[in-house]
Amino acid sequence: MKYTTLGQIGGVAALTLFSTLADADESLFGYLRGAETLPKGATEVVQTTTRRWDKGFGDYTAYDSKTELEYGVTDRFTSAVYLLGQSVKTQGILIDGYVPKDADTGLKLSGFELSAKYNFLSPAKDDFGLAGYLSGSYTTIDPHSGQKKDKYTMEGWLLGQKNFLDDQLIWVTNVGMEATYAKRKPIDNLPAGFDWPTEPEMEIGILLGTGVSYRIAPKWFIGAEALYDTEFETEVGQERWSVQAGPNVHYGDKNWWFTLSWLPQLRGGGEKFAQQDDMSLHLIEKTKQEVRLKVGFNF
Repeated sequence: MKYTTLGQIGGVAALTLFSTLADADESLFGYLRGAETLPKGATEVVQTTTRRWDKGFGDYTAYDSKTELEYGVTDRFTSAVYLLGQSVKTQGILIDGYVPKDADTGLKLSGFELSAKYNFLSPAKDDFGLAGYLSGSYTTIDPHSGQKKDKYTMEGWLLGQKNFLDDQLIWVTNVGMEATYAKRKPIDNLPAGFDWPTEPEMEIGILLGTGVSYRIAPKWFIGAEALYDTEFETEVGQERWSVQAGPNVHYGDKNWWFTLSWLPQLRGGGEKFAQQDDMSLHLIEKTKQEVRLKVGFNF
């Protein structure tokens, strides 16, 4: 006769709970992505809000909104559509080519995005999880200044995931590349000698990220993630780079979940502006602080 211990029952229950959450493509991280996809026919709505602030001079705060509708086409393939919104408040900052004047735009619809994710290996069923992710977006508002700017972006990612300790510890690694075509709109009454180029620009970005998340109690995870972001422009070569890292917390119930993450900038290089108070950071396109809240509902 075989006997089942309470510990075995608890382990099976915990594994079942996590497998249910993982199958729903639940996001344990604020910025990084896992390798799992939605089950066939499943739908998820996710609201992501990001607050970016502090350029080390003047007053700067921006909010990015992303409203996502995600659908499981097959058990391995997930597609999604996003509505993008943005607000920028900047005062007392002038940065050639980036921030031409004070602005307080309020929250505006800024564009849309489409994405596709395909799972090659499942971390819950295979020894290692691997997925490919591709997205394309069009926006009409410059994320740095709030001024009008047409921007077309394509991103491609490889998403790796490894589960340890009976799925209690989750490790992810993301490697991505971003290609952007952008064109600023002309602005009247700029300061004398201010540089605001309106010819088209082409940029290539490379993004690397890694993170871990640990289940501390049923439905609760805590973790940390780090992101390296660098960008190359046609005429100047490597234009900027930055390293951000910080903690996150995640809660997941049967039909909904949330993730809160803080990702301050630790180091940065490339172009800088004279008034910034910390020359060890890149504060033209980035900020010192970022906080992101994601809330998802599964159907």
